[in-house]
Amino acid sequence: MKISLNPATLIKRYKRFLADITLANGEETTIHCANTGAMTGCAEVDDTVWYSTSNNPKRKYPFSWEFTETKNEHFICVNTQRANQLTEEALNNQVITQITDFKQLKREVKYGEENSKVDFFMLDKNGVNTFLEVKSVTLLEGDQGYFPDTVTTRGQKHLKELIEQVEQGHRAILLFTVLHSGINSVKAALHLDKKYAELLEIAHNKGVEIIAYKASYTMENKVVDIELKQEVPVVITAS
Repeated sequence: MKISLNPATLIKRYKRFLADITLANGEETTIHCANTGAMTGCAEVDDTVWYSTSNNPKRKYPFSWEFTETKNEHFICVNTQRANQLTEEALNNQVITQITDFKQLKREVKYGEENSKVDFFMLDKNGVNTFLEVKSVTLLEGDQGYFPDTVTTRGQKHLKELIEQVEQGHRAILLFTVLHSGINSVKAALHLDKKYAELLEIAHNKGVEIIAYKASYTMENKVVDIELKQEVPVVITAS
């Protein structure tokens, strides 16, 4: 996936979906931030913000925060909407080796007792239903990547739904998309959401497949080429 970008400097993020930046010409403006998480370590004052521009005249804020370039030279995709787009691209290109034999692929399919929407539903060549939930990982502490970066009742619900699908005889997969260049393994953030960490271990023991793939980035002439490429380890235990 290729995205045209421009650089700016972060002033502050606020109201979850908004941030103020200083453009390259010195002008200050507000941009949209498609990220509901805490964005810990991804939104420090004076970090470099890379933003895309929408041509939609109805948008109040035409600029969208896509990536953060930190003072430690880490590159982070903070637009969580990109996680599903990258996953779909990787699935169609058969990059995710655990999922290569599907004959049907659908997005945002309702499922489960709690009326959730799974990110991807696939039917494989043997007629097996596969439910795939995608989570983006951007929290780095020390040399360890963590999910979530704050308490996520929605994420807890998704784990319960995936467990339910396995119990009904279907295949269920949780995919962590690692969107932080400094993260090389993923672990449940027990210190931030104990319930999620416990549910992740239960899900694993029940047969939910838990995998992680890391994005690679190349930048040339203000165009970033990002794609999921490398599988990285997931630490399951909640201890």
